[in-house]
Amino acid sequence: MTDADHYIDHDEKSVLIVMTSGPSTPHRCATPFYIGAILASMDADVRIFFTMEGVNLLRKGVAENLVAMDGGKKVIEFMRDAKSAGVKLHLCTPALPGYHIDEKTDVIAEVDEFSGGGVLADLILSADKVLFF
Repeated sequence: MTDADHYIDHDEKSVLIVMTSGPSTPHRCATPFYIGAILASMDADVRIFFTMEGVNLLRKGVAENLVAMDGGKKVIEFMRDAKSAGVKLHLCTPALPGYHIDEKTDVIAEVDEFSGGGVLADLILSADKVLFF
């Protein structure tokens, strides 16, 4: 593959990653942050919206103790790499009661915004690309 085979137009791009996977599927929990970090380092505006079981990844103690594969680094490290690259993390507030998560005491500091369904709808409609994990 040559450079001519790649599509890069250098215009600002936005990518939304909707994270519904959580601790019950650890093998799906590192890649969104890895991809997000790469995209953000290429100057894309990247946001990850956690809903359904994905909200559990933002519960204190979960990502700090979860690995996607045996011997791999902790999911929290992938999250922090993504945050360092500029990725913004949104936590779905309507999903929290179903997982018994208190937004004031149970959530890790890496969360940028507590958001509802309207924000998710707006992010989906305004993003250039939407990925689901």
